[in-house]
Amino acid sequence: MNPVLLDFPSEFETERLLIRMPMPGDGAVTCESINASLEELKPWMPFAQKEQSVEETEIVIRQGYINFLNRSDMRLLVFKKDTGEFVASSGLHRINWDVPKFEIGYWIDTRFSGKGYMTEAVQGITDFAVRELKASRIEIRCDSLNTKSRAIPERLGFALDGILKNDSLSVDGELRDTCIYSKVFN
Repeated sequence: MNPVLLDFPSEFETERLLIRMPMPGDGAVTCESINASLEELKPWMPFAQKEQSVEETEIVIRQGYINFLNRSDMRLLVFKKDTGEFVASSGLHRINWDVPKFEIGYWIDTRFSGKGYMTEAVQGITDFAVRELKASRIEIRCDSLNTKSRAIPERLGFALDGILKNDSLSVDGELRDTCIYSKVFN
């Protein structure tokens, strides 16, 4: 079946969070969050090497909206339920609908870091992928030196499948190792 024909919710909730697909107009709040978090994101995220403009971010958001609708990539934005504040960006990436399997990626606004929001969001996204998308495998990949990113799959019981040596380049061009964590479902 063509994944475009799959019907599933475009938003869902966890205890404290609303998680939803990106919408046109979300660029401003996402841009503000990126710019407030540049120092924490800079070592890990290529897009965080310079301050973003609202226009640049809005283009990325609108592309994420299109990709969500055509099911090629499913970016998800994370908001606090009680205040509506933007907390993080995440999503289901590297999708293989035949398996089906997904990779969860994420970054959090520095101002909300250390409060358990990203762990809650990743658990919510995992539950959504299993329940709504019938995921049989979910992966999380991160730089072996990114201890904050590694802590999330470890906290949630993902297995460390392995570490790929010299698998990628850091934002400053150094060879880095990539950790692959997974959960499988039948």
